[in-house]
Amino acid sequence: MTAPVTPRELLIVAVARLLDGVRHVAVGASSPIPAAGAMLLRALKEQQDETVRVSILGSNEHNFFTNGGVELFDCAAQGRIDAFFLGGGQIDGHGNINLVGSGPYPQTTVRWPGSFGSSYLAFLIPRLILFREEHSPRVFVDKVDFISAPGASAPEVYRPGGPVALLTGLGLFSFDRQAGRFTLRSVHPGHTVEEIVAATGFTFDIPEIVPTTPGPDAATLALLRGRVQEEVSECYKEFAAAWRAETQQPVPA
Repeated sequence: MTAPVTPRELLIVAVARLLDGVRHVAVGASSPIPAAGAMLLRALKEQQDETVRVSILGSNEHNFFTNGGVELFDCAAQGRIDAFFLGGGQIDGHGNINLVGSGPYPQTTVRWPGSFGSSYLAFLIPRLILFREEHSPRVFVDKVDFISAPGASAPEVYRPGGPVALLTGLGLFSFDRQAGRFTLRSVHPGHTVEEIVAATGFTFDIPEIVPTTPGPDAATLALLRGRVQEEVSECYKEFAAAWRAETQQPVPA
């Protein structure tokens, strides 16, 4: 008997759909769900004799870079990366993300890893997807305490890159760079629009009809729990082990 689609599998499929049409997607070293989504897209496109390049920092098998972030930044500047993912300890309704810490800067009461190249990549990569599995008022705030990467820029600022979507554990939003505002596009199964409104510290646009986020068909689910799960295990062993356990998939010999 096939185990039901899990919430994380739903997110992986949603990531793959958001990436449809890209030629090269890069994923950070701590992003197993975005990585699995990129791998799923690659597997699906190979069935159509199409090629998608996936670069996962920290991976030996799925990384074309030999010098990590340096080459990632070079590729982004040359327009050779179509999509990337960014999260944040805080994200506000204008698409700004905070990777530095919470509380009045510089006396932040909580410290996070830091901005690194987030602002640089946010300005250059055309399909930037904001991703945060946790959806709560402490993450989705009215105004971030520190802007690591701005969601939108003034019209006179040359900026080919920026956010196009926000994917969370509750739903999917699109982002209008000109308006600097999110619109709710779908709600994940088992959740409601009212739940998302209550869990979000900023306002956003809500269409009259908000569909349910679609899950995978049987063939895609089989691909997920076969090839994609195996590929993910190379660089995200703990994530893959937990995934196998919750879907009752056997450990490969």
